[in-house]
Amino acid sequence: MKIALAIVAMLLLGTCSQPPTVLEQIIDSGELRVVTRNLPSTYYLGASGPQGPEFELASQLAAELGVRLYIYSVPNAGDVVRELALHRAHIGAAGLTRGMRLPEEVAFGPPYQQVREHLIYRQGEVRARNLRQAVNTHIEVVAGSSHAASLEASRIVVPDLSWVENSATETEELLYRLSRREIDYTVADSNEFAIGRAFHPEIRIAFDLGGSKALAWAVDARDPSLLQRVTAYYAAVTAEGRLASILDTYYGDVDRFDYIQARVFMQDIEARLPQYRQWFKEAAAQIGVDWRLLAAIGYQESHWVPTATSPTGVRGLMMLTEETARALGVSDRLDPRESIFGGAQYFLLVRSQIPARIQEPDRTWMTLAAYNVGLGHLEDARILTQMHGRNPDLWSDVRDHLPLLTQSKWYTQVKRGYARGWEPVRFVENIRGYIDILDWVAADSAPPAKRGR
Repeated sequence: MKIALAIVAMLLLGTCSQPPTVLEQIIDSGELRVVTRNLPSTYYLGASGPQGPEFELASQLAAELGVRLYIYSVPNAGDVVRELALHRAHIGAAGLTRGMRLPEEVAFGPPYQQVREHLIYRQGEVRARNLRQAVNTHIEVVAGSSHAASLEASRIVVPDLSWVENSATETEELLYRLSRREIDYTVADSNEFAIGRAFHPEIRIAFDLGGSKALAWAVDARDPSLLQRVTAYYAAVTAEGRLASILDTYYGDVDRFDYIQARVFMQDIEARLPQYRQWFKEAAAQIGVDWRLLAAIGYQESHWVPTATSPTGVRGLMMLTEETARALGVSDRLDPRESIFGGAQYFLLVRSQIPARIQEPDRTWMTLAAYNVGLGHLEDARILTQMHGRNPDLWSDVRDHLPLLTQSKWYTQVKRGYARGWEPVRFVENIRGYIDILDWVAADSAPPAKRGR
């Protein structure tokens, strides 16, 4: 009898199927769950939807797996690791430093970016050449960060070094405070600095704190299936140049919002504008604005290059997304006439959603800001403006509060979270500058109507 029972048990075990792997569970459920942080170097909500290098990479992996991406953010790196330990996410894509301690059944994937730690100062202030020269200065870093750990390690050779660890901030906010001379130094990774200097051109690198470090995803490693797939994915995106393209999109063109280069603009007015001037006039007449406004938007977006294409797929003279073009009936985004008329209709659509009580010229400036960053983020900035006792219907007041959307202290209090609040400010100011020049050098037979400042 015992022998018979043993044989039956063996037969039953032989017919039992193995539990599905982590990768099989993802494919069977149709969903890849990714946890991240709400930062410019990882993931944030842009004017046309989610953006950020980690979002782009995760989106491509989900597409290759044939599943939908579910991505959500948590406040800090510790929370990212905790979500993975609790198996609420499959991947942590949050600018994590390879080498940090991970719990069991969680492992790092291959490195995808090498970054360096910089000590940052403000141009015009005293520049320390080493940490000894930074003793008795105000250095502030994010609490519990790798930057704080690097400073702690430096105490072996500089025992008098001191700094402040701020638990209610992120690096971008510290760069902003540094630009306002509120602190003497902070520490930023090279990718964070690349983004920050686009909005704070006065910040500079004093020196590097040490060698480079690698960023990588943290992966559910209850079995090797997902880690092997992520490793293969990064090998492919690296070999095909997709990884380099994504990183260049967010870190390469750090001067995309630079100050107006009047000489180049004047040359382009002579060489490029005549081909499109009549279309700008016709499109502007349709929506009831000065044609110079549309021309200025077009120049800010593409420098009047009808074949312009961004790495994120925005295309044409007015740089329309595929979704926007489809909604507006634009069949060919690279056709300059279609792009100009589509851009005009999009401007009109955005302006129609600005509260009717907002008067000109503030209505136009806020429309431009929403055109750039999205209506939702503009509304969040208006809420913050009101919270600070200022007028949410005045562009001058809203402009001062849009940058607060980069600071965790403030963007956590509004609905849509982090936004690169400096971008719409620079976007609007550039366009206003272009309009002023066009008023001067591209006048019609009758002088243009006065625009308030």
